[in-house]
Amino acid sequence: MSDDNSEIAPVPDVIDQAAGLAATSALWAVRRRRPIVVQATQASHDALLFDPVQGLSVADRLRVALACCEAAQAGALASHYRQRLLAQEQGPAAALPAMLAWARTLTTDPRRGDRAGIASLYAAGLSDAAIVALAQLVAFLAYQLRLVAGLLAMAEPGVTGPDVPAPAQAVAGATATAAPAAPAPLIRRNGFTNETLGWRSWLKPLAIEDATALQLAVLDESHAQARSSEYYLTLVHQPWMLRHRSAAYNAIMYAPGGAPRHERELAAMAVSVTNGCVYCTSVHAQRYAQLARRHDTVEQVFSDPASAGGTPREQAVVTFARALTLRPAAGRQADIAALRAQGLDDEQILDVLQAAAIFGWANRLMHNLGEPVAADAA
Repeated sequence: MSDDNSEIAPVPDVIDQAAGLAATSALWAVRRRRPIVVQATQASHDALLFDPVQGLSVADRLRVALACCEAAQAGALASHYRQRLLAQEQGPAAALPAMLAWARTLTTDPRRGDRAGIASLYAAGLSDAAIVALAQLVAFLAYQLRLVAGLLAMAEPGVTGPDVPAPAQAVAGATATAAPAAPAPLIRRNGFTNETLGWRSWLKPLAIEDATALQLAVLDESHAQARSSEYYLTLVHQPWMLRHRSAAYNAIMYAPGGAPRHERELAAMAVSVTNGCVYCTSVHAQRYAQLARRHDTVEQVFSDPASAGGTPREQAVVTFARALTLRPAAGRQADIAALRAQGLDDEQILDVLQAAAIFGWANRLMHNLGEPVAADAA
């Protein structure tokens, strides 16, 4: 097995290619309103597939990528990775069966990822750093294929374009969330909670005193408390992968303009409940309530996400986020039309889409590399 990546050629923007977005199209231009997301998404693809990783060849990562896309029925992306694999063919590693089994499980149902899955990767000979690289790849693919699926639906002929003004009544309904904030109630339903939790890694986090200058810089870029977080200290085993992932995440969730922040947090919460990620759900339930200044929708998402939403616009956001999570290969045109009927334009829909997709990535790291614990046990 060779890890020599010196002959790897750069590729054009994979999302644009798979979604069929020409540089003359309106959606291509809408994507560029979030240039950091575009750049960090492509940089993540390049790093996750082609950066040197001890114990993971480029060919084996391409095999994993192909298997994930086939399992999710993501045809255009499967073709992309198949072509790259044909140009990079090598003998498979002994660890490949365990890697493929774990990757397919996380692709089809991340709720089934557990500590035993990590043990199987250790038993196959993978190091902590290699497992982090593999986890980042599988999680990224969940994001990538959902982003492509959403863009294909947005570009579908007959779906209203970005220059159509939002219906006045829908915009008014969407802004009816500015009531004074009530004290935050403790909500526990179906195994989910809005209380503050800690997180414990199933891998060996990096000891901060052993961090390189690059790792310290990436930690500080990623989150204000990253140097003391087991989550970030686990992911920083692969600092470039974490750097690109954090850049994409922060731009998707926090950039000004576009969809209101609380709607991005609502999508994140709905996806996290759907994927069974208790830790992510707790964090984004809190953030949604703080931004929307309401708690009723949190309880609805915990209790019955299929019908949740305090307004018709929220219901459309939750329905879209859940459908994209559960059935990424299915057509999403009706869901896009429902978002438009509630006043979202293309930039806002793309923000909701990217928030839902990035939590396909986030959940598969949080839920499949560790477990939530009581805050005082973290």
